[in-house]
Amino acid sequence: MKTALISLVRLYQTYISPLFPASCRYRPTCSNYMIEAIEKHGFKGVLMGLARILRCHPFVQGGKDPVPDHFSFRRNRKESSKE
Repeated sequence: MKTALISLVRLYQTYISPLFPASCRYRPTCSNYMIEAIEKHGFKGVLMGLARILRCHPFVQGGKDPVPDHFSFRRNRKESSKE
């Protein structure tokens, strides 16, 4: 299941993402975050990735936001403040 979900994200990265200008406000990018979250948390990682995509918009500062070790929909504040 993880492999299939990650393959869908990789298809997006290869064929859809290049059609648009880079606009992700976070590091790692939202699609890479989704892949890491799926690898760490399985299907819950998809939900984490979707929450990340919803908070990636022009009105947010962005910055470093790694995948947390525990399941959460919120930004990883402890890590993002270490910049």
